[in-house]
Amino acid sequence: MRQNSALTARRSVLWAALCALLVALSTSVEAQQPKNITRIGYVVAADPATDSARSEAVRVALRELGYIEGQNVVSYYRYAAGKRDRYPELVSELLRLNVDIIVVAGADYALQAAKNATKTIPIIMMGAGLDPVRAGLVESLAHPGGNITGITSLAGELVGKRLEVLTETAPKVNRVAVLYDATVPDSVRDVKDVLPVAIRALRLTGKQWEVRASGDFDKAFPAIIKWRSNGIYVPRRSPLMRANENRIVSFALKNRLPSVYANPQSVDAGGLMSYAADLADSYRRVAYYVDKIIKGAKPGDLPIEQPTKFEFAINLKTSKQIGLTIPPNVLARADRVIR
Repeated sequence: MRQNSALTARRSVLWAALCALLVALSTSVEAQQPKNITRIGYVVAADPATDSARSEAVRVALRELGYIEGQNVVSYYRYAAGKRDRYPELVSELLRLNVDIIVVAGADYALQAAKNATKTIPIIMMGAGLDPVRAGLVESLAHPGGNITGITSLAGELVGKRLEVLTETAPKVNRVAVLYDATVPDSVRDVKDVLPVAIRALRLTGKQWEVRASGDFDKAFPAIIKWRSNGIYVPRRSPLMRANENRIVSFALKNRLPSVYANPQSVDAGGLMSYAADLADSYRRVAYYVDKIIKGAKPGDLPIEQPTKFEFAINLKTSKQIGLTIPPNVLARADRVIR
């Protein structure tokens, strides 16, 4: 009897130890399992090559916050390649993938398409150029409400600043030709509502040339020369303007016209200068919004940010080609100089 009791006691102790070991192993295995994966869908206006720098900036910023691609986040990219009629289709594809967050990369029409498609999935603007309050997408920048938040460049507010740096750099400029894409509502608003105020304040004469297709440039260029313009301003870099960027730059160079652009890529292509929000800084802020939303914040409670950093770029090669000497005080303020 005593032997049986002792044996039973030993078996009980061993069984308890075994159970404890199994629990410990189970806990260890669970701890090693990957965390829940957040699916992020990106709607991009451009093509993969054009967007690569922006995408990498977001990935790096996410890694710094502990989000590793394939471990706790998975990204799905959909590229419109300049075809804005594709946005609804691309957003629908992402919804079928059950994404948890949609990031809209610099396309006003894409943002509207995402808003139309879902009222529940968080949408993060990634440097959109439109005013989201004026467009009726959010209640206010401080309290967006709904499911949209992020970064807006509010590009229209920089119209006056660009004309200012143009006249500082080339003081003889007094007749500015404005070349804009009339199919982009925000470009139209800039030109019709914002530009006239800046033109009057700087005591310039301005005239607008709208383009809707590539063939319109062939009509606009001779008309600009006939009007005797001595400066050019391109307020936004839409897909149409991007596709014809080399033509615009070549026209300005050939006719020795100082030019200012809304996008630094235009300066890389040979434009004289640009003044714009530092988009790389804005792109990195996307990770902040992703992190907050993953941790439970509602997009409608996250204030929409405006740029805090700006880049003034000058192409000295272009200035030499058109016979323009950049004033030293202007050159000293440039954030980036192409020599």
